[in-house]
Amino acid sequence: MTKTISGRCLCGAITITLDSFDGHVGACHCGMCRRWSGGPPLTVNGGKTLRLSGEAHVRRYRSSDWAERAFCERCGSGLFYHLLKTGDHFVWAGLFDALPGAVFESQIFIDRKPDWYEFANPTENLTEAEVFAKYAPRGG
Repeated sequence: MTKTISGRCLCGAITITLDSFDGHVGACHCGMCRRWSGGPPLTVNGGKTLRLSGEAHVRRYRSSDWAERAFCERCGSGLFYHLLKTGDHFVWAGLFDALPGAVFESQIFIDRKPDWYEFANPTENLTEAEVFAKYAPRGG
């Protein structure tokens, strides 16, 4: 069962609404995500289409050939990670006051996770090679 959820950046200039929250929460341990967010970001799948209010305040940073990251220009809150080839968005879970029925289910770049923290939840774990095989663009 999917639910509609809404969240916002720290200053409230941007609101994100997801019409089909499926309850899945994941974490990324890659170096870029950890550097950008100060730790492993926890995300929800925002699908291919996000409803944004305050879109004029959204800034996008092309962090690789295959993805971009978005943040609020006013308060700096990280908003989402966007896969350019598939159009999928992974939205920061912390933007939402509530995530009804949420379950922490997956971790990616697990082989890049530093040894100084560990999540206790049993999850699906993908290595860097497995993530690239699944999501990175192939060919031109």
